[in-house]
Amino acid sequence: MKTLTEPLSPHDHVLGDPLAPVNLVEYGDFECPFCGRARREVDEALRRVGADVCFAFRHFPIARLHPHALFAAQAAEAAGMQDRFWEMHATLFDHQDALEPGDLLAYARSIGLDIHRFAEELRSGVHLPRIEHDIETGIESGVNGTPAFFLNGRRHERGWDADTLTEALRAALGRKRSFLGRIAP
Repeated sequence: MKTLTEPLSPHDHVLGDPLAPVNLVEYGDFECPFCGRARREVDEALRRVGADVCFAFRHFPIARLHPHALFAAQAAEAAGMQDRFWEMHATLFDHQDALEPGDLLAYARSIGLDIHRFAEELRSGVHLPRIEHDIETGIESGVNGTPAFFLNGRRHERGWDADTLTEALRAALGRKRSFLGRIAP
């Protein structure tokens, strides 16, 4: 079974408590239609299981198939520097068919970013090393397409529909609780 070579860290963009008993990491591409569908499924699964799961998104743009994905990832990182990563994440997935530079600037405006700072960060490519790092750790972990999920550090090979993800997350929570129950005094 493939495992996550880089565990969650403060470097990651997360929803939920990073110390939650269960974590789900996605390697995704903002222009990938499968990732767009997966986003809605993940949102629903997280809604169902509650606060005991931490979700992290890592970049894995596949530029040869999705020519706007790398620039979109940079836009998400630039938004993240202004504490708006998740707002941009949702906006990019909601508008996967409109990821040109002008579109990204309009999205930045709509979520209240400092446009000058955002545009300069996109122009300079300052976030490329971060994205390249995510790609490298994905490759090291066996990612070869998107979306790719890791549940508590192990590759989730089953489906990523809301029902399957919910079942997998609940099972992981059950295993964690059972383990903690055995070691509690």
